[in-house]
Amino acid sequence: MSLRLPVMAQEVLLALFITVMQVQGTIVRNAGEVVQRPLTDLGNLGYVLLIVSGLVVAVRRRWPVPVFLVAALASLVYYGLDFPDGPGWLGLFVTLYTLAAYGDGRRSLMIAGVGTSVLAIGWLVAAADIEPRAAIGWVYFRIGASVMSAALGESVRSRQVIAAEAQERAELAERTREEEARARVDAERLRIAREVHDTVAHAIAIINVQSGVTAHVLDKRPEVAREALRAIEQTSSRALREMRAILGVLRDDDGDDGRAPYPGLGQIDELAAKAREAGLDIKLEETSPATPLPSAVGSAAYRILQESITNVIRHVGPTRVTVALNPGIEALEIRVTDEGRRAAPGHDSADARLPARHPSGTGSSAKPGRGIVGMRERCQLLGGELDAGPIPGGGFEVRARLPLAPTGARL
Repeated sequence: MSLRLPVMAQEVLLALFITVMQVQGTIVRNAGEVVQRPLTDLGNLGYVLLIVSGLVVAVRRRWPVPVFLVAALASLVYYGLDFPDGPGWLGLFVTLYTLAAYGDGRRSLMIAGVGTSVLAIGWLVAAADIEPRAAIGWVYFRIGASVMSAALGESVRSRQVIAAEAQERAELAERTREEEARARVDAERLRIAREVHDTVAHAIAIINVQSGVTAHVLDKRPEVAREALRAIEQTSSRALREMRAILGVLRDDDGDDGRAPYPGLGQIDELAAKAREAGLDIKLEETSPATPLPSAVGSAAYRILQESITNVIRHVGPTRVTVALNPGIEALEIRVTDEGRRAAPGHDSADARLPARHPSGTGSSAKPGRGIVGMRERCQLLGGELDAGPIPGGGFEVRARLPLAPTGARL
């Protein structure tokens, strides 16, 4: 249980203590001496002034400026009427300290400075004929102590302001850390969603093509149907492995969990082989990089190629596709070009029996779909750029440029 008194009770006790010290101290100091004007003169005005300047301290925190003005006026009247000297300045010094410590800074200091100047002039005028002359030293003491009280109050206020600003900065830093953590979580969710989209879309597109082949040749050409079913099995198995790798970041268990690495350009040959099984005529134009590519760049490049090929499979069908990779000194340039939809060949071809595809994200007359938007977001995430559109003579081309020193990569 805390034994600390409430603030108001502390202030009242302080005011009573100062009042008693001012009255009793003045009486004791002047006991047995002849004074020019006793405290009982003018209807006990000396006592009233000492009591008022002491009791007003009780409300110094609530009204620092009015309290200081009351204490200063009481002091001017007290010494101006030649009442006996003593510790009647205690309340005034406390109110000066309070004005500077609990005020609003510049305005409070200005009031304290003007008030102290007026007090100094009043005290010096009242002590013009003081006897003995050595007693004027107490006047200078009151002036100096007033200045020191205001300076002490300003020092305390400055430390409180600095502490408050430091606390505010700490709270702001904490809020910023929380916001950054939430932003990282959101970015990670977006990355996982993008990876899932790319993996599933590519697998479903190939499975869709191969299942169409199977449906058309199952009775007449069972060996082709068998190959198509095997391709479906391999594609679905690979998609499941990639999904486990992507969603593995959500697991909390430690150690080796069998998680596969993210796909990169090292798997481009496998990606091309799957595309050929889906009916595309893939031509790779690949230049070996002088130095190994950053993993983020390799992963993003793989996903861009995967999405581009998936769009060709889904929206164009069997056609020739040229994939060019040119790793330069500063950036990796990617180009995926298709020749557009071919005229339907004879019915003996298994590819001719595939269902017709409707043009969309990669068609020569269609608007860009979500796949192109996702590829562009991947490039922008690494500080790169992507452009996609139809080419003269038919067909479609995707061009991407990925810096080899990406900033903020999260892939």
